Amino acid sequence: MNKKVTKCLFPAAGYGTRFLPATKAIPKEMLPVLTKPLLQYGVEEAQSAGITTMAIVTGRGKRAIEDHFDRSYELENQINGTSKEQLMFGIREIIETCTFSYTRQVEMKGLGHAILTGETLVGNEPFAVVLADDLCDNADGDAVLSQMLEVYEKYQCSVVAVEEIPMQDTNKYGVIAGEVMTDSLVRVENMVEKPEPKDAPSNLAIIGRYILTPDIFDILRETKPGKGGEIQITDALLEQAKQGKVIAYKFKGKRFDCGSVDGFVEATNYFYEEK
Repeated sequence: MNKKVTKCLFPAAGYGTRFLPATKAIPKEMLPVLTKPLLQYGVEEAQSAGITTMAIVTGRGKRAIEDHFDRSYELENQINGTSKEQLMFGIREIIETCTFSYTRQVEMKGLGHAILTGETLVGNEPFAVVLADDLCDNADGDAVLSQMLEVYEKYQCSVVAVEEIPMQDTNKYGVIAGEVMTDSLVRVENMVEKPEPKDAPSNLAIIGRYILTPDIFDILRETKPGKGGEIQITDALLEQAKQGKVIAYKFKGKRFDCGSVDGFVEATNYFYEEK
């Protein structure tokens, strides 16, 4: 029986050190592109894909995330009946239609560990993962996560979003290689975390969108720390890939690396011109 994806996991426990001092007291996921925080863009993308259960892995100093996805009666009362009220319509609709649950990652041990920390929120079912740092937009059609769910529903295995990057940038990403199935699909046979350009198996880089099957949790429990002494999701996915159970999807749309200042500014300019 095909299992539907009904939950989206948001790892949001990182420190955001590239944006200090702004992120000293503000979670990096709450940095706004125009008037919306990064995490809200990610939640809206999941919602547009039909997902309404949002599972968020947070850490110390991240209470602003919980407060954002909650009612603010005093503020709402203050702007009630004014022109400002419409500015709250989007977030209010999210709060009314989505369920939010939270758990804390006590130690920062890498993305793989963050995803494993979210197991209590996800349970034994397939789930999506969105990294709010990677802001995606597809003005011409379905959001990236919606595109990936179509792939998952057809193949019933883990799906990772990939894009072609300059070879000199491979040391910033997990990089895949494998059997080309179609123009947009590759059955993954190899994955390397942040390889130097000379060691990279291709220029196809994984970005912050995943559909994962629940066996990933057992694999993560057995995964030893890898690059940087962290538990890498790439290493766990490689175990699935050895069984032919990971498909890389070249998505349609634009992606901005909002974990970097350059990407953040680029995204801000793009959305300002689009609005």
